Amino acid sequence: MQLATAFSTNGPLAILGCGKMGGALLDGWLAHGLPGDSIRIIEPTPAEALIRTAQEHDIALLGNAEDLNDTPKAVLIAIKPQMMESVLPALATRFGTKPLYVSIAAGTSIATFRALLGEDARIVRVMPNTPVAVARGASAIFPGEGVTAEESSLADALLAAVGETVHLDSEAQMDAVTGVSGSGPAYIFHMIEALAQAGEAQGLAPDLAMQLARQTVIGAAALAEASDETAETLRVNVTSPQGTTAAALELLMHEKVGLGVLMTRAVAAAADRSRELSGNL
Repeated sequence: MQLATAFSTNGPLAILGCGKMGGALLDGWLAHGLPGDSIRIIEPTPAEALIRTAQEHDIALLGNAEDLNDTPKAVLIAIKPQMMESVLPALATRFGTKPLYVSIAAGTSIATFRALLGEDARIVRVMPNTPVAVARGASAIFPGEGVTAEESSLADALLAAVGETVHLDSEAQMDAVTGVSGSGPAYIFHMIEALAQAGEAQGLAPDLAMQLARQTVIGAAALAEASDETAETLRVNVTSPQGTTAAALELLMHEKVGLGVLMTRAVAAAADRSRELSGNL
């Protein structure tokens, strides 16, 4: 399905909330060729950068859903979970069950959306991550009951345009996905910070340490993408017995305090928070 034509005649794409993640998706879609005049952004407090983007691409920037003059083909729900109860019922009143609702909100179940939008609302839950802004995202998709094959394909096309997509077997897997790929970029960014700080501790200038740390992560990720070998094999290939890398990995792979243990705890903490958010709505 081509995004450039998907919204041309059958209604626009409405983006409800355009903060960091909504903005990242918007950047990726515009770069992929989605026409700006097929997008409606509903954002009561737009940032200056968003205002400039809307002006540059001829995107309608609206203060609320009541300002929409045409029924959208799909609505991307990109507002904070705490705002759902005050915002979504107005959409249900205005559009009924006509649009496809695509949610990127962590910890907000399909059942919650149906309670706010109507039991017949067709909802696809998606967990993307911020690299969608440069078309390198990882997005997990789960269509709710009543979503047609065509609508599921539309949701997949939206996310496939800005990275890789996977389809989940159950909605319950969304919490684990949130912990792994949804929050995952922040882990990698922190790893760059930590690696640079470690370089500084060994006597490197801050700018030089950051340059080396940043490019090391970028290069390693590119190598992992280009290679047919597993991450484990790539790690073994670069580790000479009793060499410098082996000395470092002895600490990083410690069975009690190593990176694997910390990462397991970190992902569990994010997944648990996702479950808490679901229970609080």
